[in-house]
Amino acid sequence: MRLVIARCSVDYTGRLNAHLPLATRLLVHKGDGSLLVHSDGGSYKPLNWMSPPCSLATEEPGEEESSAGVVEVWRVTHKKTGDALRVQIYEILHDTNHDLGIDPGLQKDGVEADLQRLLAEQVELVSEGATLVRREYPTAIGPVDLMVRDAAGAAIAVEIKRRGDIDGVEQLTRYLELLGRDPHLAPVQGVFAAQEIKPQARVLAEDRGIRCLVLDYEAMKGIESGVPRLF
Repeated sequence: MRLVIARCSVDYTGRLNAHLPLATRLLVHKGDGSLLVHSDGGSYKPLNWMSPPCSLATEEPGEEESSAGVVEVWRVTHKKTGDALRVQIYEILHDTNHDLGIDPGLQKDGVEADLQRLLAEQVELVSEGATLVRREYPTAIGPVDLMVRDAAGAAIAVEIKRRGDIDGVEQLTRYLELLGRDPHLAPVQGVFAAQEIKPQARVLAEDRGIRCLVLDYEAMKGIESGVPRLF
């Protein structure tokens, strides 16, 4: 991971256009190719970003840019959509690289673990006539919560959260990208399931063809799964 603190301006072009004027910001270039642009505020949410699959190329600034003080230009291009994030760097204040190694993944709290178990027992909530393939279905970047087949045999990857936000949608998007490369699964549908889904997350999910599913935890706990129990 490369961390750069720089005075920069940022332009996003593609399905939408956005501009960040000149300011000091944190640029995070991750090992998966993604780039996140952060300010000193707004909690975890970046001001703008480009998700993988994407590539970063360094360009020489044009004559007009150079005269304005630009010393370096980054262009991050999405490999599928062609959307581009162009960063004009005026001054680099800090630049470091760090090898974070393999992350073990997020350990779910009790409610998320229960939601996963309950939805695995009640997969008809995902799709009528669906059957469970496996919980914690492995991918190269971590397991997706549920892999399901619908009544027609189509694969459905389900990511489960207690509160569904943009990060969860991004996580499922990465899983779908990898799972879609498996000819035994492709094409893979995505379902983002949570007790509560934030409006921004729903918009992003639907834009990417991911279906949202709101889970009623109390109602699910009250449904007998048919699995034999001791009491």
